[in-house]
Amino acid sequence: MMMKSLVLVLVCATAAFAQPAREPSETPPDFTPKTDSFDYRRQDIMIPMRDGIKLHTVILIPRGAKNAPILLTRTPYSATEMTTYNHSGHLISALDGYDNADDMIVDAGYIRVVQDIRGKYKSEGDYFMNRPPIGPLNSTKTDESTDTYDTIDWLVKHLPQSNGRVGTIGISYDGWTTLISLMHPHPALKAAVPMNPMVDGWIGDDWFHNGAFRQLNLDYIYEQEATRANDEKWWSDHYDDYDTFLEAGSADALARSRGMQSIGFYRKLTEHPNYDAFWQAQAMDKLLAGEKLTVPTLLVHSLWDQEDIYAAPAVWKALKPKDKDGKLFLAIGPWHHGQEIDADIGLGDVQFGADTGLYFRWHILRPFLDKYLKDAPVGDIATVNAFESGTNRWLRLADWPAGCESGCSIKDRPIYLRQGHRLDFAAPAAGIVVGSYVSDPATPVPFIQRPIHLLADDEADAWRNWLGSDQREASTRPDVLTYRSDRLAAPLKISGEPIANLIATTTGTDGDFVVKLIDVYPDEVAQTPKMGGYQFMVSADILRGRFRESLEHPSAIPPGVQQTYRFTLPTVNHVFLPGHRIMIQVQSSWFPVYDRNPQLFVPNIFFAKKEDYQTATIHVLAGSEVILPAVNQR
Repeated sequence: MMMKSLVLVLVCATAAFAQPAREPSETPPDFTPKTDSFDYRRQDIMIPMRDGIKLHTVILIPRGAKNAPILLTRTPYSATEMTTYNHSGHLISALDGYDNADDMIVDAGYIRVVQDIRGKYKSEGDYFMNRPPIGPLNSTKTDESTDTYDTIDWLVKHLPQSNGRVGTIGISYDGWTTLISLMHPHPALKAAVPMNPMVDGWIGDDWFHNGAFRQLNLDYIYEQEATRANDEKWWSDHYDDYDTFLEAGSADALARSRGMQSIGFYRKLTEHPNYDAFWQAQAMDKLLAGEKLTVPTLLVHSLWDQEDIYAAPAVWKALKPKDKDGKLFLAIGPWHHGQEIDADIGLGDVQFGADTGLYFRWHILRPFLDKYLKDAPVGDIATVNAFESGTNRWLRLADWPAGCESGCSIKDRPIYLRQGHRLDFAAPAAGIVVGSYVSDPATPVPFIQRPIHLLADDEADAWRNWLGSDQREASTRPDVLTYRSDRLAAPLKISGEPIANLIATTTGTDGDFVVKLIDVYPDEVAQTPKMGGYQFMVSADILRGRFRESLEHPSAIPPGVQQTYRFTLPTVNHVFLPGHRIMIQVQSSWFPVYDRNPQLFVPNIFFAKKEDYQTATIHVLAGSEVILPAVNQR
């Protein structure tokens, strides 16, 4: 009997040990936060598209909203993060993040909608970088324009607080999705504001500039496509990014060291190094030129946009000749990429005297949206609002380029590279050498002063502001030619696109050519001593020499034979003040923003080998010039 009792105790103890008593969880199975005190209502919705795919959409509705317009942004950067920036019950804090002109949006009472595009974050479907429109590069029946149409259709049918009018707005990639909304637009789309949009990734935006690969974007491509939620992060084993890229060798060698051969868009880049049908068929300026402009559109351009500087002016040029109804507007500001929605008084060390971003949001963006989304009596809206650097003032213009409010014209005025590092409006004698340098791929010219450490948050401004940075460091290098004018006795205003026209020989069979237009400050500047002698880069760009004759069909450069390298520099609206000098710099690398040219013609520079990289001697010849779009007062 005692043995049976002991066995029973052991069995019970074993059972108790095998199935211990469980305490109830302290986390409720379904928790609903109390947000009654918030001044807005938040909805997370999965909106169905025409093919059944559902897209995650965040809707923020101000309390008491009635007959309110809808402002829509479609993004690959997380709708959740863009609408929950701060822990606050106030809408202005929820919008204090990327792509949100929060002060203007809240004050105007807009319903704010942000949506994850296909394949990103909480949306269903597959992701493609800048998904091409339905056509040769997209055999499906959906693209970003159809997704925008379907989203707008759902919103106007399901948000009774709205007035049925929708505006699209966004920066960069989201500026591109805003441009896409103009293709076969929904009838409820009444306004579009593409800010710093991606337009042509090969000619002059994110991926290439005139054929030179912008390899500094490898980290963006890696993080954007490796995972749906961008949670795989680029890594570096050098403090100085210059060393990271230089020691890797070619752009492809670095990409492969990070496993990027499995990333679809990176493979497409390596397969299309030339300006072929792949790029041409998705260039937004070309695509929109084939559409009728039915939606009032405000293009927003930053004069020192380090990422998409080609974009908005290219769309303006493509669409303005067709704009018979006055639906196209342009705002040009003294900003880096996206700076127009931030507090802004300058670009790094260069100050503009006032918060130009605030001016844009309240005196340009707000009246435009109110007019077309609310029918508000906002008064006259200038076709073009352009900030003039140098004099630091806003101009209201009837067209672009126009240069001044009235009574002026623009006339090309060449300024010539001369012997003795001089720059002059008088042409030198033909045939002479006006400058020479040796370009060595082993010591490429850095784009900013080293060390370059762009992955650190505290170094982000170095990237944002680099197109307006001081060029004195480059002036000291023997592989950079520097030409200066005399001090100006009178102001010189330029508006539009300067044109670089280099005449040169090289001992290589390929090579890059960088031309920089610079405003040199007086030796001493009252009240801001550090600006004495500052070399302010006003406009600059690069041409890969193999594309000097054709962007589609590269060709080797004949060694020692005079060649012409002609390319357009980014848009300017600048006044060189009396006492300042004009400077031109010429060089053959801009590292590591752009991959090194081996200076030996190879079929595809992505795959250049170590032995392909060689030095080259460049001679710049008389007749080389930068054609300035000079404004003449009548």
